[in-house]
Amino acid sequence: MKTIYVLAVLSLTIRAMSNPCTLSAVPPVLSGTLPAKTPAERLVHALLFEAIALVLCVPAVSWAMGRPMLDAGLLTAAISLVALLWNMVYNAGFERLEARFGWRRTPPVRVLHALGFEGGLVLLVVPLAAWWLGISLWQALLLDIGLLLFFLPYTYVYNLVYDRLREARLRRAAG
Repeated sequence: MKTIYVLAVLSLTIRAMSNPCTLSAVPPVLSGTLPAKTPAERLVHALLFEAIALVLCVPAVSWAMGRPMLDAGLLTAAISLVALLWNMVYNAGFERLEARFGWRRTPPVRVLHALGFEGGLVLLVVPLAAWWLGISLWQALLLDIGLLLFFLPYTYVYNLVYDRLREARLRRAAG
C-alpha cells in the first residue's frame, strides 16, 4: 500500500512535469540575467537538496523516534522521494511567478519561497508519515513540525548557496 501511495504521487508529478505547458512556459531569462533552469538542471538541483537532507536527517530521525537507522532511512527516503518531486514542480511554478511579476531573489522572496515549499510539503508528507508509522495525523504533524524546524532554514540556505554557485558557474562559462 505504501508503494501505491508513492507511485500515485510519482505518477501525478511526472504527468505535471511532462505537460508541455508546465515546462515550456518558463521564460528564457529570469531576474534579467540568468537563463531558466533546464528540466535536467532542475532534477540535479532537487537531487542534491534531497541527498544532503538525507545525510543530515536519517540519524536524527532514528534517534528521535527510537527506531533503527534502516527504518528511519526507509521513511526518510520515502519522504525524500515525495519532496524531490514536489521540489521540481514547486520550483518550476515559483520561477514562473518570479518571471511574471519581476521578482528578484531578495531575502523576503527567499522566505516566501521556503514557506511555500515547506507548506506544500506538509500537505503531502503528514498523511504519508501517519500511514507509514501507524500514528494519528496529529502525531505525524508534530513529527513534521520537528522536521520543518530543520527544513525551513535548510531550504533557504541551500537555495541561496545553489543560486550563487550557479550564477558564478554561468558567468565563468560566458567568459
